Amino acid sequence: MHRDLIDDVPVLWADAPGPLTAALIFGCGARDETFRTLGVTHLVEHLAMSTLPRLHHEHNAQVDLELTQFTATGRPDQVVAFLDRVCRALADLPVDRADRESGVLAAEDGCAAHPTAGALLTHRYGIQGLGLAPFSGPGPDRIPLDAVRDCAARYFHAGNAVLTLTGPPPPGLRLPLPAGDRPDRSGTQPVLVTASSWQEDTVPGPGLGVHGDLADQGLQLAMAVLQERLREVARNQRGLSYDVSCDRALAGPDGGDRMIHLDARDGEEQQVAELLWQQAVLLAAEGPSAEEVAEEAEGTREFFLDPRTVALELEFAANAELLGWSYRSVADRLDLLDEVTPEQVREAFARAMDSALLVVPIGTRPGARRADGTELPEGGCAGTAGLPAGGRTFRAPLRDRLTDAGARRARLVVTGEGLWTRMPSGGVHHIAFADVVGVEVHTPGRVVFGRNHCVIPVMPELFAGIGPALTAVDEAVPAELHYPASAFKNAD
Repeated sequence: MHRDLIDDVPVLWADAPGPLTAALIFGCGARDETFRTLGVTHLVEHLAMSTLPRLHHEHNAQVDLELTQFTATGRPDQVVAFLDRVCRALADLPVDRADRESGVLAAEDGCAAHPTAGALLTHRYGIQGLGLAPFSGPGPDRIPLDAVRDCAARYFHAGNAVLTLTGPPPPGLRLPLPAGDRPDRSGTQPVLVTASSWQEDTVPGPGLGVHGDLADQGLQLAMAVLQERLREVARNQRGLSYDVSCDRALAGPDGGDRMIHLDARDGEEQQVAELLWQQAVLLAAEGPSAEEVAEEAEGTREFFLDPRTVALELEFAANAELLGWSYRSVADRLDLLDEVTPEQVREAFARAMDSALLVVPIGTRPGARRADGTELPEGGCAGTAGLPAGGRTFRAPLRDRLTDAGARRARLVVTGEGLWTRMPSGGVHHIAFADVVGVEVHTPGRVVFGRNHCVIPVMPELFAGIGPALTAVDEAVPAELHYPASAFKNAD
């Protein structure tokens, strides 16, 4: 791997077969946004790409939780022209196109992570940072232009960029980006949930997430072994699932979450969820066999020694530089992998299982138990102890209370500190005003989003006489967190 510097942008390159491929990578993604500005990085990317003429070579751009990339493959002169146009567009963003591109974003309906991985991150971190992954936020048409300009100025500059190339830098390559300072990545995102639990969510299939050291080779091997065991049992033996996938998310230098998730045949979600948890508990208790560890190590070796993975390895090194985590060469990583024993894999996974989060589709009750036989508790804010004694209480409209037992149980309580609601099912949710991340304004009504991933609707069809509650929300929550409901969202 070689290193150059062009227009103050580090350039990492190595020779690889095939045409030249370039990736201009910026150290920013959805985790750098807030709920109120969610989607702003994606909008910046779209605005820059909208300036390109029709191109007859492969090119693309994408935004994930941590990074934004602009990629091109083709002749050296095509790659040079692409990079020049993208850099110039980022330096002078065409914000006049924001209305049109927000519509394109709504049509694309993309997200920064797989929905099951996103749900796991939200339950771990709340609606902030990595936990923003499954949300669409206020909608692309509600992103303030000031937020677009601020995002471009803060992140899309030479100080926060790395270029990777699968060949030497072509003649004439320029990267005319504005100057800037790289964001400080030394901190770690606070974790809201550290203990193991399970939670229902609107996910397509069950998933398991553990928190730990992402550089731990034992934990990495454990997830690979678990993935293969689940593929064998859930797919090959029982025909319950098609895909078993792994994801990772960086919360700080080297630390974060490793996740595994499966799809499930209709009606078999509970059985797949139980298989997932049982296999994870078994691996933590007994560990993998020596043959399993050797098989996964060999597969990793074959993957990284394939010359077609050069571009991926360059991206890996660029990510480390931009996000502040430790980078080891392929040779060093493979040497460390060969030293890992089955017992080290078991110990790493057993430690990680102390933080395990199991997420399952709505209506699934996994009945999961820990290795010691104790029941895995249900997580989420539904466990909030009852409603407060003080405050103003609002009930469901009379017509609903007369015909529906659930409506008779429902309550909304407003105090100077925040909102509480008792759902028709009996579960209690709470959002402190200090933890509000967004207020969607309806006429009449409000939907309040809390950092703890609670959402409380303050709507007249749910609670009668809510005028004082609306006033309390509007007075307690800063005006910049209020936004009108998106024109791109339906009534649901």
